[in-house]
Amino acid sequence: MIEFTKLHEGRILQLTLTGKLSREDYKHFLPEIEQLIETHGKISILMFMVDFHGWTAGGLVEDTQFAVRHARHIDRIAMVGDKKWEHGMAVVCKPFTSAEIRFFEPSQAADARAWVEHGAKAEAA
Repeated sequence: MIEFTKLHEGRILQLTLTGKLSREDYKHFLPEIEQLIETHGKISILMFMVDFHGWTAGGLVEDTQFAVRHARHIDRIAMVGDKKWEHGMAVVCKPFTSAEIRFFEPSQAADARAWVEHGAKAEAA
């Protein structure tokens, strides 16, 4: 499941990923993010992975297609998680996007938020 909250007038999208993401999750989520990109040009993402187990096959296809379409529309991605593979995901994603990506432990959630907000404020200026 993907839960999302718009922050800073939609310049930042806070996501909470739980369970296994499916194609249906993306069908619900993508229109919202595409509207924010259309409005702002570029956005940043603050992503919390909580009891996250990856993707179904359909979810992985949707995620890959999203990454290809919007690689240049994401300014910063802060990934907050506590699993080693989640940290690895931050490293693997870097070649596929122009976004700055940083991984944070759950105890560093405030630092993750501050880092993303700093980028959004600079982008808005």
